[in-house]
Amino acid sequence: MLLLVGLGNPGREYAGNRHNIGFMAVDALARASDAGPFRKKFQGDMAEARFGSERAILLKPQTYMNESGRSVAEAARFHKIELADIFVFHDELDLAPGKVRVKIGGGDAGHNGLRSITAHMGSNYRRIRLGIGHPGDKARVHSYVLGDFAKAEQGWVEALCDALARNADLLVKGDDSHFQSKVHLAMETAGFGQAAPVTKGA
Repeated sequence: MLLLVGLGNPGREYAGNRHNIGFMAVDALARASDAGPFRKKFQGDMAEARFGSERAILLKPQTYMNESGRSVAEAARFHKIELADIFVFHDELDLAPGKVRVKIGGGDAGHNGLRSITAHMGSNYRRIRLGIGHPGDKARVHSYVLGDFAKAEQGWVEALCDALARNADLLVKGDDSHFQSKVHLAMETAGFGQAAPVTKGA
C-alpha cells in the first residue's frame, strides 16, 4: 500500500493558490487512476486508487498546511505504510515554474507542510517538488505562495498536473529519473519547455 499526499490549505479561498498545487496534483492523479470518490478520513480528504498493481491511498490533509503531519501520520499508522512508501507533492519556490524534481529526505527549506510531516514521521519520505518559481524578494514569499495562479499560468499548471498523473506508474515504481524525464518531455510537447514566467504582481 502506498500513500500519495498532496499539500495545500482547505477551503475555497485557497483553492487556486500556488501553495495548493499539491492538492491540484492529487486531484489529477485521482482522475487518471479512476480513483474512488474522496471522503472525509484521517483529518483529510481520502480516496483509494490503483497504479498498475500497486494499491494507493490519495490524501489531501484538511488540517491547514502547518499541521499536515497529523493527517499523514494518522493515515500511515492506520494502513501500516512505511515511510519509504509515502509520496508528498508540494510547491517548490526554488524550482522554475513547471519544473519537477523528486528527492528522498532532506530539509524542509522553510516549507511548513514538510516540516510538520517530518516532525510526525521522520524525513525519509519521497518529495515531489513542483516548481512555482520565486517572487525574487524574500519579503514577498508569503503573499506570493498564498496568491492564486494568474490566468497566464493556468496552462502550464494544468499541463504539469496532467503529466504527473499520466506518468505516476513510473513514480510509484521508484523510477524517479525516468519519471522526471517523461514529465519534462510532456511539458515540452505541450509548449512549456522553457521555464514559465513568474507573475510578479501576485
